[in-house]
Amino acid sequence: MADTLAALVAKRHPRSLEEYDQSLREVIQQFILLALWRGKFFNEAAFYGGTALRLFYGLDRFSEDLDFTLLAPSLGFRFDPWFEYIKKELAAQGLEVKIKNSKKARTIQPAFLRTETKKALLIVGVADKLAAAVPSNKLIKIKFEADTEPPLGFTTENKFLLEPIPFSVKVLTPESLFAGKFHAILEREWKQRVKGRDWYDLVFFVRNNIPVKLDYLSKKLRAFNEQSKSLGYDPNIPLSNDRAISMLEQRIQQLNVESAKNEVYPFVEDKDQLNLWSQEFFLDIAHRIRFV
Repeated sequence: MADTLAALVAKRHPRSLEEYDQSLREVIQQFILLALWRGKFFNEAAFYGGTALRLFYGLDRFSEDLDFTLLAPSLGFRFDPWFEYIKKELAAQGLEVKIKNSKKARTIQPAFLRTETKKALLIVGVADKLAAAVPSNKLIKIKFEADTEPPLGFTTENKFLLEPIPFSVKVLTPESLFAGKFHAILEREWKQRVKGRDWYDLVFFVRNNIPVKLDYLSKKLRAFNEQSKSLGYDPNIPLSNDRAISMLEQRIQQLNVESAKNEVYPFVEDKDQLNLWSQEFFLDIAHRIRFV
């Protein structure tokens, strides 16, 4: 499989250094998932988030990270048992990687993979002249993290990737993924930069007629409701479709649309669609949401 990395990058037809960097990240993500499958990681965890949406459900934007949720709470969970699987898989492609856990944040256990960009570019056959423009200290960094105390109630399915070789990944179903994204839009801290990728994904779910799993959204809100309380959320009252939409409408009214556009811009290939973004547009999207 020594030439597989180069072949998978070439299939993406990168032209610039930026496109090579993105293609390498996407392919390395797939090798990480393959390594986790070999190590039977998906017996105890499932894949979710933007990269899961891109790989398995057709999301048309780049996603940087790999997000997982444990199938049952485990406060002491760490990624260490799978580090050697990942290193071995990428070493077979000529990539020397360093992986380490990072400090746990609340219920999230993160880890980071790093490898030298210039060496990776040379392995996949980038011209020496082009690779020479890359600083020797530039790194490809991929974060992967696991929710160690997840609210349960999500549903999963086994999905298949055919590259680098055929293998399977346990993934949250689309309606559970939408519930998670809905929750992120309501709960994500707004003191920092608006995450436009959340809003791009919202449009993706609605455009593809994917409903929200309401009971899972309700459980997420019960577990993490610091921000949504300001939107009128009351954990003592059953969450209804109308209440969920009302909270989303309030978020839309608070949305800095230009900041959202600027954040998602580098991740989207067809950037013209962002010209349509406005509070009016997102309110229309909100009224098209279905629940199950």
